[in-house]
Amino acid sequence: MKAIPIRTRLTAWYFLILATALIGFALFALRVMQKSIYTAVDEQLEDRARDLQALIARSSSGGNVATEISEHAELQSGSQLFQVSDSAGQFLYRSPLMQRLGVPAARTDRQQFADAQYGDLPIRILTAPATAGSRNFVVQVAEPMDDFVEAIDRFRSVLWFGIPVLLLAAAGGGYWLSAFALRPVDRITRAAQSITPQDLSQRLTVPQTGDELQRLGETLNKMLQRIESAVLRITQFTADASHELRTPVALIRTRAEVTLANPRTNDQYREALSEVLVESERTSALIENLMLLARADTGAETLDFQRTDVSALARAVSAQAQTLAEAKELKWNAAVPDVPIWVLGDPQALRRLLLILIDNAVKYTPENGSISLALETYDNHAAIRVEDTGMGISEADLTHIFERFYRADKARSRELGGTGLGLSIGRWIANAHGGEIKVQSSPAGSTFIFRLPLVS
Repeated sequence: MKAIPIRTRLTAWYFLILATALIGFALFALRVMQKSIYTAVDEQLEDRARDLQALIARSSSGGNVATEISEHAELQSGSQLFQVSDSAGQFLYRSPLMQRLGVPAARTDRQQFADAQYGDLPIRILTAPATAGSRNFVVQVAEPMDDFVEAIDRFRSVLWFGIPVLLLAAAGGGYWLSAFALRPVDRITRAAQSITPQDLSQRLTVPQTGDELQRLGETLNKMLQRIESAVLRITQFTADASHELRTPVALIRTRAEVTLANPRTNDQYREALSEVLVESERTSALIENLMLLARADTGAETLDFQRTDVSALARAVSAQAQTLAEAKELKWNAAVPDVPIWVLGDPQALRRLLLILIDNAVKYTPENGSISLALETYDNHAAIRVEDTGMGISEADLTHIFERFYRADKARSRELGGTGLGLSIGRWIANAHGGEIKVQSSPAGSTFIFRLPLVS
């Protein structure tokens, strides 16, 4: 089933809401008009009834009521509608029009209104009690309603005819306005459709309207920027990973082919297998790091955060670091406080980060150099410094050393067994803990500083 276009849905909703509002207004207006007319008529009838009641009350007895009424010329108009009867229902006086209509006498002890129809003439009747001395009478005054009913009918006809016309005109205008309002969205849609994965550098033209459309365009451009960056990272990551894996796989294959090309002694086979094993271990470590970074990018790699004594962790790492340093004839120095320093983190991940920094320092520090680790606290943070007297990092390389597969000296790095992923993993661990890694370097050596928040 084909979806209904937004402009059609907007027009339909606009039509329904406007129709409901107009019909409600029409009913309300009719009600107010009828109420206003009946209020005015009732007030007029009450005034006339009070005049008759006062006239009857002035008569000394009920016998001269007709005479009293006859003496008032304003009551003798042919358009007057009133009549007076006694408590037995006998008429004492009836206006000619009232008599011609044949309105019956009424008996009541309280004032009341009623609507009646005599022939083609609708009337509104007020019946009210009156007294003259000790006698009781009933006064009935009426008002023709034909003009009022006709006015209400005309008003109702205007509404029932005007509302559909107005709705149709409003719906047509709403349909045109919705198309006009959605035109920038159509342009954004066409522009977005022209952007392909092969060229994500294009951007949408943002209308400078200061409204939702401008925010939509800006949001889509920011999203395209993030997608372009992500695709570039994935493309670069895939190319770098392929390049990194191609070399060890080629070495393993070449070594195996050369070994199998001619008969070898047992020692030669063992030597070849040892080389294949070393390269396989290196490749396995590379694949493991690649998988870790891939899981980190997708959020699938989770850390086990707990209250951790970073002092104890640093002392444990120092023992292993000293072994690595001594194996390369490097001086090792560690300055770690004896008191606990508590942070919220994953002990295994933090241990891995420290070993990455230390291993990096060991690899790039020549023999007889020195490496040191220091732990201190300031500004409510724990700071771990790993300092070496190695070859240093050039200014051009400092901004790239945390990028994946980046090596300041590619030939030297491969010779030392580096893959260019260690510092990238270290930065991810630091960011995941709400911390940061900074580096300072000079020809005399490099210093990596890892800071993370303290907990009580």
